[in-house]
Amino acid sequence: MDLIKALTFGAILSAAVALVIGSQGTSAGPLAIRLVDVVDVRFYWSWPVFFSGTGLSFGMLLLQR
Repeated sequence: MDLIKALTFGAILSAAVALVIGSQGTSAGPLAIRLVDVVDVRFYWSWPVFFSGTGLSFGMLLLQR
């Protein structure tokens, strides 16, 4: 259950960071922020931020036990 919560927090964190940095017109180097087209929706996404945010959230949830 903690992993599902961590995935949700990681996705929210990635979307927020990618939106702020990507809307400025930069890929932010190692963050690899890209504009993604899904059906009719375009949004900014970053896999490295998603994985690191998920790991950070998972660790914080484990510390709360």
